Amino acid sequence: MTLTIATWNINSVRLRIEIVKKFLTEYEPDILCLQETKVANDLFPHKPFEELGYVHRAINGQKGYHGVATVSKIPFDKTHAQEFCGKGDTRHVSVTIKDGIELHNFYVPAGGDEPDPEKNEKFAHKLAFLKEMKDFFGTRKGKKTNKLIAVGDMNIAPLESDVWSHKQLLKVVSHTPIEVDHLDEVMKSHQWLDVTRHFTPEPEKLYSWWSYRARDWAASDRGRRLDHIWVTPALAEAPVSSEIIRDARGWEKPSDHVPVITKFKL
Repeated sequence: MTLTIATWNINSVRLRIEIVKKFLTEYEPDILCLQETKVANDLFPHKPFEELGYVHRAINGQKGYHGVATVSKIPFDKTHAQEFCGKGDTRHVSVTIKDGIELHNFYVPAGGDEPDPEKNEKFAHKLAFLKEMKDFFGTRKGKKTNKLIAVGDMNIAPLESDVWSHKQLLKVVSHTPIEVDHLDEVMKSHQWLDVTRHFTPEPEKLYSWWSYRARDWAASDRGRRLDHIWVTPALAEAPVSSEIIRDARGWEKPSDHVPVITKFKL
């Protein structure tokens, strides 16, 4: 069995539904995990996905902010949405598919501008969210047998080559040492493998996000790798390729993030 999974922070699924359709038509993943959908569940645009064969959907959304959705050609055995930090926001949804594989779709808080939890509640929220992620996975038994995949906008670029300038971004939220340490603890909690970096090791630069502030994002190329696909040891041999779809940043009305896509042989 082959399986293709993509993850994409779409920054409003209704506003950017045309490029979502373009991506699904051109790349045909079996499953697409979206973050920052910015739509309440009852207003989610079901019809375009139905028309393209994505008839199975797990949605956890809210009006105007946050939100995650997993759309699929493959049926789900179970779905679940976990609340983190008691905030009432919608930052996680999981689905269980064939062979007991659990796919977790995350939208980690961005963290604001000041990397100090004492001064910035948004940054404190981000660190608390990551701690709860660590506990969420770390307390589960069967670390060698659990077939888990975690994807999404983790809002952290952990490696030096995941940012355009390690030195200049060390004090910028998304690449600070405290965030990287917290993300590392999440990864250790269930012995996660970073699939994208497995296929493209350091020191090659890899980005999945470019700011809207850049007049010419491609020329300046000041990117960060904020979007991730991870697998647990039980699936470590399953990924056969992983790609960041850089061209999507130049599509009409783009998100500031681009899709990351991984193919699995199960």
